[in-house]
Amino acid sequence: MEYRMLGATGIHVSTHCLGTMMFGEWGNRDHDDAARIINAAIDGGINFVDTADVYSNGESEEIVGKALKGRRDEVVLASKFHNPMGPGQNEQGNSRLWIMRAIEASLRRLQTDHLDLYQVHRPDPDTDVEETLSALTDLVRQGKVRALGSSTYPGWQIQEAQQVSERRGLERFRCEQPPYSIFVRQIERDVLPVTQRFGMGVIVWSPLCRGWLTGKYRREDRPEAESRAGRAQERGDYVIRQFDRSRRENQRKFDLVDALRAVADKAGISMTHMAIAFTLAHPGVTSAILGPRTLDQLQDLVAAADVRLDEQTLDAIDEIVPPGDLVDENDRGYTPPWMEAAARRR
Repeated sequence: MEYRMLGATGIHVSTHCLGTMMFGEWGNRDHDDAARIINAAIDGGINFVDTADVYSNGESEEIVGKALKGRRDEVVLASKFHNPMGPGQNEQGNSRLWIMRAIEASLRRLQTDHLDLYQVHRPDPDTDVEETLSALTDLVRQGKVRALGSSTYPGWQIQEAQQVSERRGLERFRCEQPPYSIFVRQIERDVLPVTQRFGMGVIVWSPLCRGWLTGKYRREDRPEAESRAGRAQERGDYVIRQFDRSRRENQRKFDLVDALRAVADKAGISMTHMAIAFTLAHPGVTSAILGPRTLDQLQDLVAAADVRLDEQTLDAIDEIVPPGDLVDENDRGYTPPWMEAAARRR
């Protein structure tokens, strides 16, 4: 396992980060099995665990908290806030009011007195970034949080946050967590140059593009019931669209998977390992989040830790999916409000 510096924090994290979105109601409902996966990841050299309050409505954090008993100091523990956690108008967002409530709830579920990394899950157009950074700065000074991060922010909003921190003397975002994979390369255009400019760490999510880049989804086959595609019906219209075979974008994905499978075969590696290694080959990327639901999935993902792609393989990938490309808008991870019709029309 390789370890890299998380920006300029002095914190060393494994290049493979254990994501826990699949633990709980959204995926693996067996708490004991999920705990075994977490402990196996740590035993395999992973020292970075990422969760969020919204994952299975807090259940993921509860699972992580129980699993880390006696091992809390062995990991860099990260969580996130922003998404709705209740029916109230103020049980979501990036306001001081919600941040102060959200952190206490996360610490309680995780059974710890501090987070090593606390991240804003998405931008909030209704909240001034200074309000958010001011509240987060207070959490750092109170010892409840060690470092701050953003997730799925556009490049200009990352830069705005950095400038506000400098101007107001506030703690700054030390890392960004964007979507990034062979199919989702738009961050190469503006996000990665900005994070590199400010010396930020980058923790990429969905390096397998929701399972597409494992190669297991084939045009002629029905998805397995327990796969991400097979379970899409449980997660609503947004997820269903990502696997709807009638969509033009998904038909293109099938074509691209066929081409990428040939590249992986020539390199003598699996598509899964090639996809993860691709994200870590970019000099601006610190760590890639793995989201296993089973122990077998974890073991396969960790086996990719020593895979490095040569120039020929990287060039072949670029020929199939050009740098900066985004195959499907549904994979962008964040629909900015300025692209809504109300913002574009008088």
